[in-house]
Amino acid sequence: MAISLPQTRHRSSSPSCRTYRLVDQQGEPHPILDDLYESLDAAWSEALHWWQEEFGPVQGPVGIGVEVSTMSGEWRTLRYPGT
Repeated sequence: MAISLPQTRHRSSSPSCRTYRLVDQQGEPHPILDDLYESLDAAWSEALHWWQEEFGPVQGPVGIGVEVSTMSGEWRTLRYPGT
């Protein structure tokens, strides 16, 4: 389930406040699934659900990636699109 968090929340210095987002093939925030998630599992579950609704059962690589917020406010890729 996606959660809505203020943009500044992911800049917290507490590791427990990390947030996740889904990105497209170009590494940009996904144009449809542009939200913040509380865990990697929540983000990836949302991506797979959307992918299956759009393209049917997953037969190959999913063209969606996952990034996590860092303590400095940047984003680090955890899962590249298509892997």
